[in-house]
Amino acid sequence: MPSRTTTGRDAFGSLLSRAARQWRRAADLRLQPFALTEATWLPLIRIARAPTPPRQKDLAESMSLDGSSVVRLLDNLEAAGLVRRKEGAHDRRAKVIVLTPRGRGIADQVETISRRVRSDALAGLTAKDIDTAIRVLEHVCRALDTATGVDA
Repeated sequence: MPSRTTTGRDAFGSLLSRAARQWRRAADLRLQPFALTEATWLPLIRIARAPTPPRQKDLAESMSLDGSSVVRLLDNLEAAGLVRRKEGAHDRRAKVIVLTPRGRGIADQVETISRRVRSDALAGLTAKDIDTAIRVLEHVCRALDTATGVDA
């Protein structure tokens, strides 16, 4: 039988998954002194980076979670004094999520640490390398969105 060698295409998915896990692990380790986990810091960052306060539905989609999971997550963040829900400007039934001052402070700390993780992970790569990687990842995301009928 011929030996089967792993090609770049064969390794792509597992390498992509491994890089994502290691990136999250590096962030989680650096955020441990702040008692933050990915379940806490990721939604804070998504809310902080949003150009306008996101609706619960938008946050759920951005995190690839179902609505009930986001409700529980927001309940916990609200109980911790990090976010609050308020009526949307155009639709009072659609709740938007805003950071509290405490939540903003934590989001700022997370951003600082996130920049360090990103800087460490991308050290030694040229701008062209990074642009190519972004283009490839965007292509993969579009292809998977099309294949699954999801628009993320």
